[in-house]
Amino acid sequence: MSETTGVATAADGELFHVRWIMPEGFFELPTEAEDIDELADELIGLAREIQPRSTPEMQYLWAAMVGSTYDELVDAGVQYAGFVVTEVDDVRCTANVSIALADLPDEARFSPVEGIARALRALGRGEVEELSLPCGPGVSWIGSRPAAVDGSLTPSGEEEPFWTSFINVQVPLSNGTAVVLEMSTPTMEGWDVFSSMFAGVCRSLQLFDAAGNPVDSKGRPVDIADAADVADVADGEESAE
Repeated sequence: MSETTGVATAADGELFHVRWIMPEGFFELPTEAEDIDELADELIGLAREIQPRSTPEMQYLWAAMVGSTYDELVDAGVQYAGFVVTEVDDVRCTANVSIALADLPDEARFSPVEGIARALRALGRGEVEELSLPCGPGVSWIGSRPAAVDGSLTPSGEEEPFWTSFINVQVPLSNGTAVVLEMSTPTMEGWDVFSSMFAGVCRSLQLFDAAGNPVDSKGRPVDIADAADVADVADGEESAE
């Protein structure tokens, strides 16, 4: 079974509940730890779950590497972060998926889709297109970017650079915020599987008002049957398991 999860976003006096469906096989990173010690314990527990045959030292290094990214997650407004590890054509592949909430800049509020697309194209990195999702219009951004693992976390003791490819989808809401969904992977062998999976996550995005009624990204009511159909379609998407 796929997992339904969600968050709430409120701005300009208008509340949206945001829900989506994740495929099977994803491990969710902890996001509600009360302090750094609790976070460390939860990450080490997760490391033991996904790497049961690894040494305690390797499990600790993995937890430390993931923990070192949490400041970036908080700064980006990430509400959900998860990852999957699978084999594609006998190659071990991994992908990360995050869901974030962000405030729209003032210059993008009058025409948010066009404003987001214009800002992303100005970066000059990757392909930017406007798209239509069941919950409303949005913008997709597909590209790649450099990253590096800190030397303190690598066996060689040296910083190890690598490239990640990503799909970033942004859906502006009528309350001046945007839902930002992103899939990234350093293993291009799994790109087709992961991009298909991520398309299902994006199509599963559902919005509800403060009373729990389904609405579109402009806050307009939508038919309950249509909202249910979106969930059914997403639940049938290919899993990256």
